[in-house]
Amino acid sequence: MSYGNEYALDQGYERNEAISAERAAFIRKVYTHVAGAIGALIAIEVVLFSIPGLSQNLLQTMFASPGMQLAVFGGFILFGTLAQYWAASQTSRAMQYVGLSVYVVLEAIILFPLLFIANYYADMTGEKSLIPTAGIMTFAVFLGLTAVVFITKKDFSFLGSLLTICSFIALGVILAAVIFGGFSLGKFFCMAMIVLMAGYILYDTSNILLHYGTDQYVAASLALFASIATLFWYILRLLLILASDRN
Repeated sequence: MSYGNEYALDQGYERNEAISAERAAFIRKVYTHVAGAIGALIAIEVVLFSIPGLSQNLLQTMFASPGMQLAVFGGFILFGTLAQYWAASQTSRAMQYVGLSVYVVLEAIILFPLLFIANYYADMTGEKSLIPTAGIMTFAVFLGLTAVVFITKKDFSFLGSLLTICSFIALGVILAAVIFGGFSLGKFFCMAMIVLMAGYILYDTSNILLHYGTDQYVAASLALFASIATLFWYILRLLLILASDRN
């Protein structure tokens, strides 16, 4: 939903200043919530790794069969969509925070197996830099794209339809890979998904700057957090693939 016209009204210098101050306060809230969500994600991962035997049991459960993988994937989409709906709720601020919290937990569960694999690979090969490198690369991409939007103030909302179409194509490829198992989602798919997530960060950041209502900071932070977390997932996966190709 676009709120652009609300901020396009020319009502004099003082009114424009008031809108600018309100938008700046909204932006600070969004990025504070994104930072909090990332911090909560890290804390949940630390707790998960501290539970004895959880890593192996969770991996065996989530990847036991194509049907189980589809169930996990479908559950993530279902509850992720529900969390986004809650976060966008206009009736209750508490419900918005429930949505954000649920999504952070879901991201932690989905990310955990990949982090475990990366840790296991590091223990076997001595390459301890995969996770930190993925984190640094994710932050660099996020920072660069954010700078592009805030410096140029370009409206990237036109990307919405294209990103949606590409997301459905990617979903179809993932489902085909899980169901039929005849091909693997290798480095080229990861690269394509990284580009897609970069597009989403441009789109989300542009909406934060120009289109979200100033009371929608929870929904805005969830959208941006989801893009950043998914970007990290695919960067880490790509680094794992490249590292295994070298060894």
